[in-house]
Amino acid sequence: MNMCTPKKIASSLLLSLTLALPALAQDATEIVRQADLKMRGESSRAEITMKIIRPNWERSLTIKSWNKGDEYSLMLVTAPARDEGTAYLKRGNEIWNWLPNINRTIKLPPSMMSQSWMGSDFSNNDLVRESSIVTDYSHEIVGDTTISGYDCYNIEMIPKPEAPVVWGKVNVFISKEEYLQLRTEFYDEDNTLMRTMTGSKVEELDGRFIPTYMEMEPTDEPGNKTVLMYNEIEFDIDISESFFSIQNMKRVE
Repeated sequence: MNMCTPKKIASSLLLSLTLALPALAQDATEIVRQADLKMRGESSRAEITMKIIRPNWERSLTIKSWNKGDEYSLMLVTAPARDEGTAYLKRGNEIWNWLPNINRTIKLPPSMMSQSWMGSDFSNNDLVRESSIVTDYSHEIVGDTTISGYDCYNIEMIPKPEAPVVWGKVNVFISKEEYLQLRTEFYDEDNTLMRTMTGSKVEELDGRFIPTYMEMEPTDEPGNKTVLMYNEIEFDIDISESFFSIQNMKRVE
């Protein structure tokens, strides 16, 4: 008779858990990758309305955006008139800002990536994406929950050493079906919750179901929030790397 002692059982369980850990880590990274790809595609073009909301005033901007993979992105403000033509360009590790009112191109240093984008509650990094939620963080599934009727993974993201990331930790909640990013919590290095982004109004755009309404709220400024509304989006468009040039940033429409 083959009798298993408590010591053997414990060793077997430990071995099973050890073998499972890399798979779980890979699953978490793949879930984040799929959610990121769902919103951006291999390439995309979008028209977005941004509404900056404060206790005593509101301001709206209309934005066009283009991206190609992780390396290239371009954002153009088309309204209001005073901001029309302002553009942001990412080429690899370089971020550029074109200010037509003063006819000036500025290369943004890493120290500016955490600053507010156009006075909103989104940072330069949130929209221009110097850092990548896929490659600049390690990922771990730490639980699950339900958000707006969707069963979601709760994935903890810890920045890798030397990654261009300002957060100490990010918790992202991604639906188990459709890979919808429905909630993201941003923590500082002291593990204090600083901002929360929620995604809602899931609609089909260009054949994909995505959250079309993204709301960012800082925890230390009650009454402040910024909303991004996707009006149109096309995925996997034919766009060349040459589109993402400093010269084109100044003339794109």
